[in-house]
Amino acid sequence: MSSETAFTAALAQHRAVAIMRATSRDHAAAAMWAAVEAGFRVLEFTVTTPDALGLVAEFARDGRLTVGAGTVMDPETAGAAVRAGARFLVSPVLDERVVACARALGAAAVPGCFTPTELWRAHSAGAAAQKLFPSPGDVAAFVRAALGPMPFLRILPTNGVDAANTAAVLRAGAVGVGFTTPLFPPELVQSGDLAAIGARATTLLTAVGSAAA
Repeated sequence: MSSETAFTAALAQHRAVAIMRATSRDHAAAAMWAAVEAGFRVLEFTVTTPDALGLVAEFARDGRLTVGAGTVMDPETAGAAVRAGARFLVSPVLDERVVACARALGAAAVPGCFTPTELWRAHSAGAAAQKLFPSPGDVAAFVRAALGPMPFLRILPTNGVDAANTAAVLRAGAVGVGFTTPLFPPELVQSGDLAAIGARATTLLTAVGSAAA
């Protein structure tokens, strides 16, 4: 199975991505393992995290998990991430060079988009999904409006989604949702409060599951 196919299948099954951005490698690993223990199976480490690619490699060895790299801004970083084991590459912006590089490497590209035009350009460039970033005021309403004329889009909001609006966003048609601060508040990651992170993970996954109810 190709990395792009694996990512698409995992996202369709789990509909949630745990996104780690931290200032400590050890704290990042411990917090992410707490999220995995709670049930997260699609994981992203931003390359701004110390030893992010080492973390990608560590977690990619677990066959239950689909692991990607975030904040990938250039082809060089894309190549290094894929060599470490990343199956998907996420960017905060739409750069067709990075999308093309990801596809050439066999990885799923998930570029950042904020307007309908950017969503369309990302789709046309071959992105596996379109990261909605930053958050519009009403995430669910934006997703529903964009999918009206372009139902083929695979919109993945990664900002502005929490336990309160997750179900609404998914029911509006988002292919999945990504959680950064709602799952990993910096103070909890830094203090190593893994019980609190696990509880947040469980709450968020329950919200994801409720979208299908």
